[in-house]
Amino acid sequence: MKEWPREDIEKQLRGNEPAMIYFYTPLCGTCQLAGKMLGVAATLFQDVPIGQANLNFVPEFAEILTIESVPCLVIFKNGKIKEKLYAFHSVPYLVEKINASLKE
Repeated sequence: MKEWPREDIEKQLRGNEPAMIYFYTPLCGTCQLAGKMLGVAATLFQDVPIGQANLNFVPEFAEILTIESVPCLVIFKNGKIKEKLYAFHSVPYLVEKINASLKE
């Protein structure tokens, strides 16, 4: 996954296309594991932009998107938040949740 700067995140917030942004912090062990699982799941969604952002460098998005903790995957569709995932149980679980959010 590519690290998205503030401008790319803002662009996705204004857009109508589906997109996913993975928020993490580098010292979070759970975030590292979740990032690896999301990297595997992301291979099935190559037509959907997926970026990641270190919340330490873009803290304003924690407030804007009401992110309660990390790791957090925010799924957007039609300019709105469809889902916020905090628990990354397994790759199949992630794929199922992402598919459900994108189909709604």
